[in-house]
Amino acid sequence: MTKSELFKNAIAVIEASTAENAAELIEGLNHEIELLARKASTPRKPTKTQTENEGFKATLFAYLENAGTPKTIKEIVSEIEGFSELSNQRVTHLLTALRNEGKVKRTVIKKVPFYEVGTEEKEEG
Repeated sequence: MTKSELFKNAIAVIEASTAENAAELIEGLNHEIELLARKASTPRKPTKTQTENEGFKATLFAYLENAGTPKTIKEIVSEIEGFSELSNQRVTHLLTALRNEGKVKRTVIKKVPFYEVGTEEKEEG
């Protein structure tokens, strides 16, 4: 149950009761619902990590475009300047995001994933 739903349910209970200060309580709860709605509609700026990741994704994509052959995570980390400080998990996360955007495809050969520019075919099932 969300806070908004909780407040709306509380209003219903208060309206059904004969509390002396029911109007005040309802007014206060309606104010809280407005505050929640305003907070939810406020656009949020990306975090520092999200901004960094966008830069890393652009670098990764440019590297894979120019590579010509599929690359493993280990090759990517060792060949791109500045990526040696990133963990393999973070690079995998970035590549997965690029895959979800339809920019990079993943191929597994002998249990080793290779990445290259392209789109993956969706399996129908």
